[in-house]
Amino acid sequence: MTFIEAIAKAAEGYKLSFNQEQYAAFDCYYRLLIEWNEKINLTAITQPEEVAVKHMIDSLTCLDQVYFPAGCSVIDVGTGAGFPGLPLKIVRPDINLTLLDSLNKRLTFLQEVVNQLHLKDVILTHSRAEDAGQSKGLRDKHDVAVSRAVARLNILCEYCLPLVKTGGFFVAMKGAKFQEEVSEAKLAVKILGGDIVDVREIRLPGLEDRRAVVYIKKVKATPSQYPRRSGLPEKKPL
Repeated sequence: MTFIEAIAKAAEGYKLSFNQEQYAAFDCYYRLLIEWNEKINLTAITQPEEVAVKHMIDSLTCLDQVYFPAGCSVIDVGTGAGFPGLPLKIVRPDINLTLLDSLNKRLTFLQEVVNQLHLKDVILTHSRAEDAGQSKGLRDKHDVAVSRAVARLNILCEYCLPLVKTGGFFVAMKGAKFQEEVSEAKLAVKILGGDIVDVREIRLPGLEDRRAVVYIKKVKATPSQYPRRSGLPEKKPL
């Protein structure tokens, strides 16, 4: 099965549709991912069907016009190989996207994808999340922060909520233990100025494992001491 066939099948299973240009973009992204994965460790998932479902379609499960309004600014925190940010940009070219990662070699790969796909309004930023949240150029500057499989939710909130404008949203994509993580994160969400407004369980085509998207609205400014210095959010979670 070719990658285009795989993603077409996966999209149909999740009731999504793409145009020819988007299919071509996903296919180019897949080919670059496999090519670069031989040089730098980007993903353990490489088969067309698995990449289509577990990376590309999974990245799109968070999309909702309520939380991602037209022309919104989105920062993908700990983007890794570009998920979910680049698939979101492929289907929503109107968003202004920042891809944040702490490893330069991954950003070199992402720059190649951005160049090959001729994507506009994409900024690549080399930084740890804790440092980004205290940066004047990034703090309180985004309508949406999104993150997928980076850390537990209480830790992620400290990484991401400082980057979001008051009134904007932090969108966390979580795995099977999402209920436990949501419960564990309630204090952190409150301290950091957030309010959990929606938790949506996600079923991906052909997969049994549970996933969810957690939508957190930033209702007030994050206190200036957060995020704490590098390493502390993980060592001493709120």
